[in-house]
Amino acid sequence: MQQLLWIETLLKLSAGLALVVAPLSLIKLFGLPRADTGFWPRLLGAVLIGLAGSLFLEGRVAGAHGIGLAGCVIVNFCAVSIMAAMLVLDAGPPSARGRVAMGTLVVLLVLLSVLEIANL
Repeated sequence: MQQLLWIETLLKLSAGLALVVAPLSLIKLFGLPRADTGFWPRLLGAVLIGLAGSLFLEGRVAGAHGIGLAGCVIVNFCAVSIMAAMLVLDAGPPSARGRVAMGTLVVLLVLLSVLEIANL
């Protein structure tokens, strides 16, 4: 069981990193439907990296049964990190409304994570 958990962790981490670093190239390489921007593939990559982090935590903590609040914090912070980086690098939504919505989501996810940390 433990080996399967580590394999899944490595698979999610490697796929997530590849999607964050080179989303459009990866889409082209695998023959997936073409995307105009790397926004959604990068966001998926961030979630995969977060899931890999939560799986790593589950494998390291004795008696863990599922993601739990600590795993949710990891997923949220990975998603927030990539979303904030996309906003700073101007690789996020092209419209002002989209940037405001994404910025609001970043703030809300950080606040949620702080509340989750307080309840650990």
